[in-house]
Amino acid sequence: MALERDVSAPYFFILPADMDNMTITDSFWQWVTDHAADDEARLWLKYGSEHRDEIRQVLCRRKYARKLSATLGLCPRFYFPTELSGEQCTSDALAAYHATLISAGDTVADLTAGLGIDALHLARTAASVVAIERDSVAAQALQRNAAASGIDNVSVVCDDCRNFIAGGRTVDVAFIDPARRDSSGGRVYALQQCEPDVTEMMPVLRHFCKRLIIKMSPMLDIAATAAILPSAARFVTLGTTTECKELIAVIDFTRPDAQPTYSAVTLEACGAVKSAIDFEMSHEAQAEAVYGLPQAGDFFYEPYPAVMKAGALKMLCGRYGVAKLHPNTHFFVSKERVAAFPGDMLRVTEVLPFSSSVIKQLRRRKARMRVSARNFDMTAEQLRARLAITDGGVLRLFGVTAAGGERLLIIASEL
Repeated sequence: MALERDVSAPYFFILPADMDNMTITDSFWQWVTDHAADDEARLWLKYGSEHRDEIRQVLCRRKYARKLSATLGLCPRFYFPTELSGEQCTSDALAAYHATLISAGDTVADLTAGLGIDALHLARTAASVVAIERDSVAAQALQRNAAASGIDNVSVVCDDCRNFIAGGRTVDVAFIDPARRDSSGGRVYALQQCEPDVTEMMPVLRHFCKRLIIKMSPMLDIAATAAILPSAARFVTLGTTTECKELIAVIDFTRPDAQPTYSAVTLEACGAVKSAIDFEMSHEAQAEAVYGLPQAGDFFYEPYPAVMKAGALKMLCGRYGVAKLHPNTHFFVSKERVAAFPGDMLRVTEVLPFSSSVIKQLRRRKARMRVSARNFDMTAEQLRARLAITDGGVLRLFGVTAAGGERLLIIASEL
């Protein structure tokens, strides 16, 4: 598809005129507002034949209200070209963190822009953002949404990013989130299987940008991924208190001899950083784990998922003054409260041996607790069934194996 370029601006491209065929009027948005609270079935039954696009806006606002609360709050007329675009896009919380990985005044290229949530967040820090999106409908929506958001430093290119980076231009930072679906729609994880294959693009990317940010699946093995990327990388495991959301590689092509560094970052629901630890793999390799048995009254710690994914577990003992339960049981305890520990903190109320008498005792209690099992010979579901415990409540029960091989049931309360 031929592109028209405004030669007066070095990174400004506009979409072809034949793509500008989507008319969205004030009455369109008034309809969306008027029917925002309507029942979904009623909307489709009564208005589905004439107002399918408006209905999509209503339903996407409901479905993605939490995920995109900041974007929708700042841009009431944000347009969803498809429901799938909302499902696949980055959340505001993650996009806000991505924006912290660039510097004020950087020129940025978002090579796989999609709905454009990352591009819009990056634009608030960058001097300019060029957003490349090969789907014409998504590209047009992104151009409109940038304007509706009052953001005037985002330019849209409707093209394959491989064509764009081969064009001879350069930027300070390139951001890429390769699609994790194969040609049949199946889910893939390895970088070489994603579309586009960023490893194949690396020789050209070295000349296109100074720094490259790659957003990847949290399912990837960090060591294996590091082995196929340039050494001058920072790896970030990024997540919430309940889930590791993504693995990020930040590659600095200007420092080819630098050694990889690692960070585990946990975000609040609002997107603020709740916890962050930085380390090098040598720190973990050289760390000596300290082991201990929990007692009633001790503080009990469960590392956040991003920390677990990063694999920085032995070093937590020395850095925070805590003891690990077992080499393969990734819970920690301490006598004194360690508020800075990067994980959930509880207070131990009981430590019980996993025995027939204890099982009978817990069954008589008819307890209500949330059950977890780590390095145990049964799953959490199997343990809950064995103990006849109802799921829920403020207490948690952990089935674990301690350093001496003892199987324990640890009951702890939230603080």
